[in-house]
Amino acid sequence: MMIRPMQESDLSTILEIEHACFPAPWAPQSFVSELRDNEYARYFCLEHEGNIIGYMGLWFILEEGHITNVAIAPGYQGMGGGEFLMRSVIDLMVKEGMERMTLEVRASNVSAQRLYERLGFATAGVRKGYYSDNREDALIMWLDIGKE
Repeated sequence: MMIRPMQESDLSTILEIEHACFPAPWAPQSFVSELRDNEYARYFCLEHEGNIIGYMGLWFILEEGHITNVAIAPGYQGMGGGEFLMRSVIDLMVKEGMERMTLEVRASNVSAQRLYERLGFATAGVRKGYYSDNREDALIMWLDIGKE
């Protein structure tokens, strides 16, 4: 497996993964806007044998990163790709001076929460009714990475 920066030419595959993984997927224009217009956005693809099997996006502002989305194609979930992707991106961001990362995760997404906890994230709060599709709560998780 390897990671690389996401390109606009990757979007058809990214959108397939997005639709397979999320009940309220991002619109294509949201990704285009992130890649073209958001100077704080960093998006990465996870490849296996030349095929995109996952992606991760974050905003890097000052010394903090906010993870916007992480997804692994359903046929590749549970094989360590998500952890590999996140560890790789965290390592890259630490080298660029990032000290903390945060994300929101659905309260019902226990498998993702377990992954984030393995990576050192801790729950710091709840955003009530955060998700627009069903008003589910989101757990807010933080990771301190800059003081290791």
